Amino acid sequence: MNKPNTILYALLSGALLSLSWFYGLTAFIFIALVPLLIIENYFSTLDTRRKKLKLIGITFLTFLTWNLGVTWWVWNASAGGGVMAFGANSILMTIAFVTFSNIKNKINKAWGVWLLVPVWLAWEYIHHSWQLTWPWLTLGNIFSYKTNWVQWFEYTGVSGGSLWILTVNILLFQLLNAKTFSIKSTFRPLLVILVPIAVSYIILFSYKNTSVLKEQNILVVQPNIDPYNQKFDEDFSIQFNTMLDQIRGKLNSTTDYLVLPETFMVNNINEAYLDKAVDIHLFNDSLLSKFPDLTIITGACTYTIYPDEKSAEPTSRRQSDGSYIDFYNTGLQITKNGVVKYHKSKLVPGSEIMPYGSLLKPLESLALDMGGTTGSLGVQKDRVVFEGVKGIKIAPVICYESIYGDYCTEYIRKGANFIFIITNDGWWDNTPGYKQHLSYARLRAIEMRRSIARSANTGTSCFIDETGNISQATGYWEPAIIEAKLKPNDELTFFAQFGDIISKISAALALSALLYYWFLRFLKR
Repeated sequence: MNKPNTILYALLSGALLSLSWFYGLTAFIFIALVPLLIIENYFSTLDTRRKKLKLIGITFLTFLTWNLGVTWWVWNASAGGGVMAFGANSILMTIAFVTFSNIKNKINKAWGVWLLVPVWLAWEYIHHSWQLTWPWLTLGNIFSYKTNWVQWFEYTGVSGGSLWILTVNILLFQLLNAKTFSIKSTFRPLLVILVPIAVSYIILFSYKNTSVLKEQNILVVQPNIDPYNQKFDEDFSIQFNTMLDQIRGKLNSTTDYLVLPETFMVNNINEAYLDKAVDIHLFNDSLLSKFPDLTIITGACTYTIYPDEKSAEPTSRRQSDGSYIDFYNTGLQITKNGVVKYHKSKLVPGSEIMPYGSLLKPLESLALDMGGTTGSLGVQKDRVVFEGVKGIKIAPVICYESIYGDYCTEYIRKGANFIFIITNDGWWDNTPGYKQHLSYARLRAIEMRRSIARSANTGTSCFIDETGNISQATGYWEPAIIEAKLKPNDELTFFAQFGDIISKISAALALSALLYYWFLRFLKR
C-alpha cells in the first residue's frame, strides 16, 4: 500500500475526535478513527524492528491531540495537574490501541481489525472502575449532544454508543481499504449509521412515563459563590444568610424539595453530632420550622473520628492524639425527621483521591487544587437513596459521579424515583468543562428514564426530563433559583436493571484474545 503521511494522519484523527465534541459536529466521530486505523494497517505491513515504536509514537500523538482538544480546560485548575491528566490519559489510550494492534497482527486474520471493538470497550470499562478513573472521553459520551440519536441508551448505556462508533469506523476503514469498490458496499456503513437513529426516534416518540406517583415541586438554588476566593474562606452562616431571603421569596407550602449544591455547607461537621450541628439548625430554624413538609438536599463537608488505627479506614489520617480522621464530600437530606447522609464515592483523581497513594505519592504536588480538604477523602461501599417526607426517593449524585452510568444504576435499583445532581463546576472558569459536565447528565436521564434536578454552585443549574431535554438552564456566574414540577418514575429500564452488559462481555472477549495472543507467543518461543 502507499505510504501515508503518518504524522498528518495522526493529527487528522486527533482533530476529528476533538471537533466531534463540539455542538453540530458530532457526525465527525464516525470517521475520526479511520486515519488512525490506516496508520496501524500500514505499520502492520512493514518488516522493521522499529515499527512498534513508531506506532506507539504516532498513536500517542493522536490521543494527546484529542485530550488537549477536548479537555484543555483542566489546565485552568492546575497547570501541573493538567499535564498529568493529558499525559496519563493519552498514554493509557495508547496502551489500549497498541494492545489491539499486537493481538490483531499476531492472530493475523482478515477479521482482526474487529478486535478493536472488545479491546477498546474493555479499556473504557476499566477506566470507569479503577482509581485512575477519568472516563470523560468515553466515546459514547459524544452523544450527549445528540440525545435524539441514542434513546436506545435505556437498553445499552453509553457503551452502546462506543460500540456504534467503533463499528462504523471499522466499516468505513474496510471500505477504503478494499481492493475493489462498488456502490453496494457503501450501504452497509450507511445502514449502520441510520438504523440506530431511526430506532431512537421511534423510542422517543413512543416513550411515556406511566408511573402513578405524584408530581413534585422542586426548587433548585445556584448560589454562585467563588470557589477560589470566597467559598472556603468565608463563614457558612454569612453565605447562608445571603441566600436565605432569595430562597424564602420562592418557597411556599407546595414546595416539596429544596436542592442546594455540592459542599454548600463548607464548615466541617462531625458526623457523630450531625443532628446537633449549628449549621444544620440554621435550616431547621429558618426553613423547616415554617415549611415542615419540605425536604432539603444539600452538599456538605463532614468528618468521622476513629479512636485508633484498628477501627480506621484506609483513607483515614492519623492525628497528634493517636486518633484517626476521615473527611468526606457529603450529600445530606435534612427534614423534620432528621438528617441522612451519603458520601461521594467516585472521587476526582488528583484532587479528592491520590490514586494508589503509596505508588503515586511523588506526584501529589501536581494534584489539582479543588478547595476544601486536600488528600484522599473517605468513601462508602454502597449507594444510598434519600426518602423524603412524602415518600419519594432520590439518588443524591455528587458532581463527578454523574458521568458514571453503570455506577448510577445502583441508586435506581434501590428505588430512586429522581436523580438530583449537586455539583460545583466553578473550578474551570467559563470553559467547555462545565458545559460538557452538564451535557453528560442528559445521558443518565435517558439510561435510567429519571428526571434530573441539577444544582451547581456555579456553572449551569437546570432540569432534565427523561428523554434528555434540558429546561431552565441558568447562566454561568449568575446567582439563580429555578423551580419546576417533575414527575417521579418507578419503572426500571433494561440498563438500570442489568447494568453495562456490553462492557462486561467485551472485557471477557478482550481477555480471551489477550490470553490467546500470549499463548501464540509462547508457542513461537
